[in-house]
Amino acid sequence: MKNLLLTFALIFTTLVSFSQDSQKTITVTIDNVNNDKGTVKMALNTADTFMKGKPIMSAQSAIKDGKVTITFENVEPGEYAIIAYHDVNENNKMDFSDNGMPLESYGMSNNSMSFGPPQYDEAKFKVEDKNVELNIRF
Repeated sequence: MKNLLLTFALIFTTLVSFSQDSQKTITVTIDNVNNDKGTVKMALNTADTFMKGKPIMSAQSAIKDGKVTITFENVEPGEYAIIAYHDVNENNKMDFSDNGMPLESYGMSNNSMSFGPPQYDEAKFKVEDKNVELNIRF
C-alpha cells in the first residue's frame, strides 16, 4: 500500500511540474508616463478579446517617477497583444474628447502608433518557450 501511495504521489508531482513549466511570464515596463497621478492599467488579450470585451488578464500599477512595471504570470504559450493606458483620474475607463480623441496616454505592445483605434495584428506577439519582456511607450 505504501508503494502504491508513493507511486501516485510521484506521478502527481511530475504532472504538476510539467504543467507549470509550460506557463510563462510577461513583464511589461512603461518608462515615459507623463506624471505620477492615477494608475496605469494593462490588459492582456487574444485576437478574440482584443478591443471586444473582457481581457484574458488585467493588472494595474501605481506610477513612480514616471515608470511602471507589471508582470502577467502563468501565461500559456500563444499569441497575445497588450493595451495600456494612464488612468489619470482613476475612473477606470479611457477618457475621450468630444471629437473621439483620447484624453489619456495609451500604448500597446509593439509600440505601433497608427491613426485610428489599435489593431490586434499590429500589437500581437508570441509567448513560446521563454518568458517575455516588453517595453511599451505612451
